[in-house]
Amino acid sequence: MNLNLERFSSVSLADPFFESLKADYAEFGDWFARKSSNEAYVFRGADGAVEGFLYLKIEDGAVEDVHPKLPPARRLKVGTLKINPHGTRLGERFVKKLFDHAISEGVREAYVTVFPKHEALISLLGRYGFVQCAEKVTRNGTELVLKKNMTDLSGDVARRYPLIKLGDNRAYLLSINPPWHTRLLPDSILAREDASIVQDVSHSNSIHKVYLAGMRGMEVLRPGDVLLIYRTSDGKGPAHYRSVATSLCVVEEHRLIDSFRTRDEFIAYCRPYSVFNEDELEDLWRTKRYPHLVRFTYNFALPRRVTRASLIETHGFDKDAYFGFMPIPAERLRSVLEEANFDASLIVD
Repeated sequence: MNLNLERFSSVSLADPFFESLKADYAEFGDWFARKSSNEAYVFRGADGAVEGFLYLKIEDGAVEDVHPKLPPARRLKVGTLKINPHGTRLGERFVKKLFDHAISEGVREAYVTVFPKHEALISLLGRYGFVQCAEKVTRNGTELVLKKNMTDLSGDVARRYPLIKLGDNRAYLLSINPPWHTRLLPDSILAREDASIVQDVSHSNSIHKVYLAGMRGMEVLRPGDVLLIYRTSDGKGPAHYRSVATSLCVVEEHRLIDSFRTRDEFIAYCRPYSVFNEDELEDLWRTKRYPHLVRFTYNFALPRRVTRASLIETHGFDKDAYFGFMPIPAERLRSVLEEANFDASLIVD
């Protein structure tokens, strides 16, 4: 179920997936043929048919075929973005890939053109900070031009995604056991893991995650707090070297399980974003053994994992502290991220 880079020439334009694009854009077939040597992110279903397609390109200079024109800048253009919706939050996975690409290219602006009829796509992009800035008129009709300012910190956690605003927010280390870690955070898979365990399901695809835990002290979490995700040891060697910090996330909400009035309300909140199925959630509702629910955004997989050994010996973590959940001073977090080769400009005070 992986989202892979493929050459246009390896993708069949005859696939029914492309019919709506050919209907919207008279020149789509010719354009697709000209791109034969270019690459796009492609998601295929179990039968090999295309279920999602994302083509990105870097542009330098002004964008002059829209009104009003966009001033000169280095931008990421979303050339083609289409997903067949099937209830697994695949659109969010494509949006995350779009932002990952923008960050890797060092751009601070991305834009896309889209016909007004594609309301679901416009809503999805708007949730993560895309706003209309212009229109594009061609023989195919009038498209909206939606732009994302990658340096804009206004709005809620989702709208400023993937940027992380530290400032008055706190940082915490949060541990996740290996069986759940890769299913919940697929871009943070370790090199030694089997990628086939990452499935086309909501909790893998979504930018938003719900994590249930029973660790003490988690009630202090509030929206905007930063989470350094710590994958615990798989038991195949000393935890000193096999437990690693893998990811950066941002809290959207903390709730106690007792805050839900009914079982159905609890399951509706958790099911799209947690690793537990409905039967498991029903058991958790009955037993209340995981009283803390944390909803967070999955912002970044760290370029380099940082081991427990390094956290203790290099960055001053207390070896006797409880690594399930603990506060991290801002300067210590920045020290860890420096070792992880993380772009410090993505965390703003």
